[in-house]
Amino acid sequence: MKCYIGLGSNLAEPLIQLQTALQQIEKEPELQLGKVSSFYQSKALILPDAPPQNDYINAVALLETDLSAALLLQKLHKIEASQGRERNEKWGARTLDLDILLYGDLHIQTKILTIPHAQMQYRNFVLHPLFEIAGAIDIPGLGSLSEMAQKIAWDGLKKLTKH
Repeated sequence: MKCYIGLGSNLAEPLIQLQTALQQIEKEPELQLGKVSSFYQSKALILPDAPPQNDYINAVALLETDLSAALLLQKLHKIEASQGRERNEKWGARTLDLDILLYGDLHIQTKILTIPHAQMQYRNFVLHPLFEIAGAIDIPGLGSLSEMAQKIAWDGLKKLTKH
């Protein structure tokens, strides 16, 4: 199955966190890493009255896998944990965040997993890197990625470099 995952970090040398995560993904026999977007710097999304956070470094990667979406999520959580990810608060700072954005053309809604990823259509740090590597695909239930990417502003988003 063709999947797209979002990568993000704003703690403990975020560039290195993303590079290390990509290396770990490449070592997983059930995962085949395909295209990887450039890295992008973005402002942190924070809840009202939350303390400020460092900017994030984000990217999107294409994976091929025969794992179910649930098993893929478990694998990604293990990689996050191996890099010191702690799940203390919603939208809190993190060493690594690996999110399944798309899993083929499936719609999945469970307690732990929503695919396509919830709110992705409102997040420039997801849409612009995804468009960079996926081009004019259709997002199940949302429509044309190219149209969404053209409509969303670059506010606070800065393209850094190829990985």
